[in-house]
This record gives sequence, C-alpha cells and structure tokens, in this order.
Amino acid sequence: MSPVPGLVALVLVTVATLAIGTWGLRLSRTTSDFFVASRSVRPGLNAYAISGEYISGASFLGVAGLVLVFGAEMLWYPVGWTAGYLVLLCLVAAPLRRSGAYTLPDFAEARLGSRAVRRASAALVVAVGWLYLLPQFSGAGVALAAATGMPTWSGGLIVAVVVVLNVLAGGMRSVTFVQAFQFWLKLTALLVPLVFLVLVWLGDGATSPATIDAGGITGKVWADPIDSIGDHPLYSTYSLMVATFLGTMGLPHVVVRFYTNPDGRAARQTTLAVLALLGCFYVLPPVYGALGRIYAPDLIASGSSDSVVLMLPVRMIGGIGSDLLLALLTAGAFAAFLATSSGLTVAVAGVITQDITSRRFEGITAFRISAVVAVVVPLLLSLLTRDTAVATVVGLAFAMAAATFCPLLVLGIWWRGLTDLGALAGLLVGGVLTGAAVIDNLLVDRSGGWFAALVAQPAAWAVPLAFLTMVVVSRATPSRVPVHTTRFLVRLHTPETVSLDRD
Repeated sequence: MSPVPGLVALVLVTVATLAIGTWGLRLSRTTSDFFVASRSVRPGLNAYAISGEYISGASFLGVAGLVLVFGAEMLWYPVGWTAGYLVLLCLVAAPLRRSGAYTLPDFAEARLGSRAVRRASAALVVAVGWLYLLPQFSGAGVALAAATGMPTWSGGLIVAVVVVLNVLAGGMRSVTFVQAFQFWLKLTALLVPLVFLVLVWLGDGATSPATIDAGGITGKVWADPIDSIGDHPLYSTYSLMVATFLGTMGLPHVVVRFYTNPDGRAARQTTLAVLALLGCFYVLPPVYGALGRIYAPDLIASGSSDSVVLMLPVRMIGGIGSDLLLALLTAGAFAAFLATSSGLTVAVAGVITQDITSRRFEGITAFRISAVVAVVVPLLLSLLTRDTAVATVVGLAFAMAAATFCPLLVLGIWWRGLTDLGALAGLLVGGVLTGAAVIDNLLVDRSGGWFAALVAQPAAWAVPLAFLTMVVVSRATPSRVPVHTTRFLVRLHTPETVSLDRD
C-alpha cells in the first residue's frame, strides 16, 4: 500500500481547512464573533456545522471498528448519538438559547446566582472537553499510521497544529464555515467508497456476516444484539443508552453552537435538521463493520479494528482504485478529527478565557491563549494514556456529561426548586464518580466481573445519583432558591415573538 494517496489527502484537507478558516477571519472582528459568531448563524448552516463537529473519529472510524469486533449491539452507539438530539430538542435547545449565556458556566451562574456553581461548571466543561479531545488525537495517529505509515504520535500533533491555527484565525465564525464543509466531505468520503465496496461484495456472492468466523466471534452476535458485551451485556447496553441519550445535551462543543442561533425558534429548527443529517450519516459506518467481518476479520486479533474503514478498499479492490478510495477515506477521517477538535477547542477556550485567562489578558488575546492551552494539555495526555478504542473513550465523555450537565440543565430549566447548593452537590457527585471511572478506564485494563462492567459504563448509576443529589439537597435548602428564579424561567420559556408583541 503506497503512502502517497494518504499524504496527498492529508495535505489537501489541511489546505482547505486553513483556507476556509482564513476566509472566515475577514468576518471575525469582535469578541462575540470569536465566541458565538455574533449569534447570527442561520439554522441550515448551523446544522451542517453541528453535524460536522459532532461526527468525530468515533463516528467515522470507531463505530465500524466496534461493529467489527462486537457485532450488532454496537449499533446502540449511533442510535444513541442521534437520539440524544431528540432529547436536546424537546428539553433544552430553545430555552438554553433564550438564556442569553455564552457558555454552560454562564448559564449556571445566571440561573443560580452562584460563583461556586460557575467554577464547578467551568472545571467540568474543561474535563469533558479534554476527555473528548483525547480520542481525537490518538485516533488521528492510528488513522494516519494505517493510511500513510507515519508514526502514531504524528497524527495527533498534525491535528493539534491545524486546529490551533484555524481557531486562532477566526474563532467560532471561522470554525462554523470549516465544520460545515467538513460534514459534506465526511459524508461523501464514506458514501462513495461504500458504493464500490458493496458492488464488490455483491459480485463475490453477497456472503453473509452471520456465516463467517470473525477471529473467533461467530455469527450469533448478529442474532442476539446484547450477547457479547462482557459479562453483563444487558446492564452495559442500558448504561450506554443512558449515556448517549442524555449526554449529548451536556457536551460543551454541542451546547455552545446553539448560542450562535439568532433565537430559540432557530435553535429548534437547527436541531431538527441535525437529526436528519445524522440519521443519514449513521447508516454508513455499520456497513463498513459488517463488510470487515467478511474481508478483514484478522484486524480483531491484531487490535486494529479502528482502521477497518481504511483497510477495506485495499482488501477488496486493490490497484489504483483502492489508492483513490483510500485517499478519499483518509481525507474524511482527518476532517472528522479536525472538525470535532475545532469545536471542542472553541468551547473549552471560551470557558478558560472567561474564568481564568481574562484576569490577566483581554478579549481576543485571552481567547487565543486559552485555545493553545485547550489543545496542548489533551495532546500530551493522549501520549501518556493506554490505547483504548476511540468510541469507548468518547462514550466515557458522554457518561460524564450525562451525569453532570444533564441534571443541571434539565432541573435548571424545568424545576423552580433547584438551589445553588443542590446543583453544586449534584455536579460534584456526578463529576467525581464518572471521573474516577474515566481514570480507571484509561489507566487500568480490567476484564470480567460486575466491577469492570460498572466502571466501563458508569452512566446507569452515576446519572440517577446526580439527579437524586440535586433534588434532595435542593429540597433541604429551599431558602436558597434565587429570588430571580421565576423571572428567569419565564424568560427561558417565553417565545421571542411573544416578547416582541409585548414590546
């Protein structure tokens, strides 16, 4: 396999990303442009951008790898990642936009009037953002090593450099245009090769995945969708569903994009469009995993399952055709890492700017310094932690978001009785429990038993405990309900058209 196609794809995507980002710089002049694109992004463009940043390396490469190894039960990942936007649409999108906040800590302070809750929220935004960035950098290394033969550490470094340059150029305004472009690139990169791969499969007699022995994993996993996730598959499946369904609303790079909409109605329109776009995209990666069970089952034993999408053209087609398809897939994979990393960097940098660097620097300078910090720390951590499947680490980020920001947002928007002490206690409980599980997963290789299952998928027990803690402590401290709560909730739930009519 020649490294030239992969290198050419890498260069072209990098040039296109930096060119679009530089073009966006012409429109970025104020601090509001850098943080939230001056709240002027149309629903269609915003939906493309959200889909572009949401489709990470875990979606582009990781889902196919998990389907290759574990079978059909891994379809809960794309189902949950898409369904999370339905929960977001129903409970959070419009009220959060009407709050007028720039970041999740802004919302927490505005709702509860507490600097302590703000600081806890800021720390958790950074933790979730860095946890989500880890697999982007490590996954980029795996992908580029498979496509070009480059050292694994180089992929993460290249992504980090490009992201920093792009974010420094124009902040959210530039990133919006880049991510919209990268969504269509990723969709095309998966769809076009898949057409040729399916034609080859049909020409070979349409061998069924249920008839093969994929490295010791037989066809039974396709008949029983919860059969092979460790020792406690039913628990693991439900816990994964809790994490993905409820974690989406707490992801900082997702939430911050809704602040770029002009109003709450546009936020809902954006969410509906995102549901449709993601639904189309997530049909594709599982097919790569299914074909991998036929043509590349050896990747399971070698621990290279995340590279199955890139390896299939080489295994199934060969020649110049495989080189061209591999180049397209490499471009899509690299775009996936860039888009998600850019969104996360903007979200984390925004929080660091407002709560840390703004004390010594001002405006855009503070944002740019924060962006460098937001990228460098997870890049270094990605070199120190043990190798873990890309989708697995992303699942842990969803679990942490579900156990912290989901209770804060749902109760903060829909329950008048939430107090600052209740929110703070719930954030600490959810953050500490899922944080301990994350550290254990990244540093310790466990297999078998209930403890391993509970730590690998912590959402099923951490999320209810966080909700319960917020409710119980708030009930015990009713005098700490902020005096402005009723007025703030009316603001969250009143459509902008009603407010305009009254004016």
